[in-house]
Amino acid sequence: MKNLYLLFLALLPLTTHAQTITRLDGSNITAAALDQKIQQLMDAAQVQGLAVTIFNQNQPVYKKAFGYKNYQTKEPLKTSTNLYGASLSKAVFAVLVMKLVEEGRLELDKPLQEYLPKPIYTYASQTKWHDDYSALKNDSLYHYITARMCLAHTSGFPNWRWVEEDQQLRVKYKPGTKYSYSGEGLVYLQVVLEKLTGKTLEELMQEKVFKPAGMKHSSYTWQPRFEQDYALGHQANGELYPKDKDNEARSASTLETTLDDYTLFTQAVLQHKLLKPATTREMFSPQIRIRSVKQFGPLSQRDTTANDAINLSYGLGWGLLQSPLGVGAFKEGHGDGFQHYSIIFPKAGIGILLLSNSDNAESIFKELLETAIADTYTPWYWENYIPYDQQPSK
Repeated sequence: MKNLYLLFLALLPLTTHAQTITRLDGSNITAAALDQKIQQLMDAAQVQGLAVTIFNQNQPVYKKAFGYKNYQTKEPLKTSTNLYGASLSKAVFAVLVMKLVEEGRLELDKPLQEYLPKPIYTYASQTKWHDDYSALKNDSLYHYITARMCLAHTSGFPNWRWVEEDQQLRVKYKPGTKYSYSGEGLVYLQVVLEKLTGKTLEELMQEKVFKPAGMKHSSYTWQPRFEQDYALGHQANGELYPKDKDNEARSASTLETTLDDYTLFTQAVLQHKLLKPATTREMFSPQIRIRSVKQFGPLSQRDTTANDAINLSYGLGWGLLQSPLGVGAFKEGHGDGFQHYSIIFPKAGIGILLLSNSDNAESIFKELLETAIADTYTPWYWENYIPYDQQPSK
């Protein structure tokens, strides 16, 4: 019995209070101190739910959920609770794409149209809208677009076609020449891959990423099994958003996942369980330099030198920065009621994953990153992570 008790102690959750977390600057913080800080920040900024994983030596050393999956019913958020992943979808899709490159099924610099036997605009749409490329019939630039451009957000497509005045998809500048965040670019790559392989996005993800990584609770479409435990998004005032369950699978935006599963994904990337080290290095190599004041909005059209010190760039599916500890690879997720952030420093073996079901969460990311892993490199202003105590009063 004594041996069984010792084994039980060894298998206790990662967040024991005696545990120490190593930060990027070499300092440490205890799990208990971090627990207290997270709760303080959530209370101050009115964040209803937050799930956190921290990595040391390329493996999770802290994993915990705080708050509620539904503030009205006070049901607790758990590390196994389903969360809408928003644009974290893109980083997972990038790993799938790079796996296909490894297998020789895709070339990063071959125009995607060349993989198809007929022009993309002649295919009948099989979805509500996202594979309808009829508007490109008279477009003279789309045929230059490659997989590399889609992953690096240099395809020339807008973020989404519905932001255009006429809601028609078009290539707005010569592909490969300018960074401009585009969900449409990732979806175009998805549609070509589906036609090339004869498999759906979901089939490809399950085969190449989810199953190899052990991600049993992730999908690009809503699954009946998620009904048992899922989080609702909360507006800034705490009101609930209705849960969107009818999304068709889109590589840029429809991932449903859990903290447990996305932790497994991040661990697999850090430990090269999905991709060869050389492939990961290519994925985390700068493709285009970013000099905009902000990622979105009017200030995305103005340049600044504010991020020169970190050489802010985009890689293949991930944002990149340079630090004294090597490259930092990051990805945001932002949707109605869901705000997420992930950054890993592979050379240091340190990273953090933040998943939240609150519109207020981004207002605590800066301070939380600094406290948890001493990340003072994340371009928080560029990402519009304005701290809750620095925001104008409403």
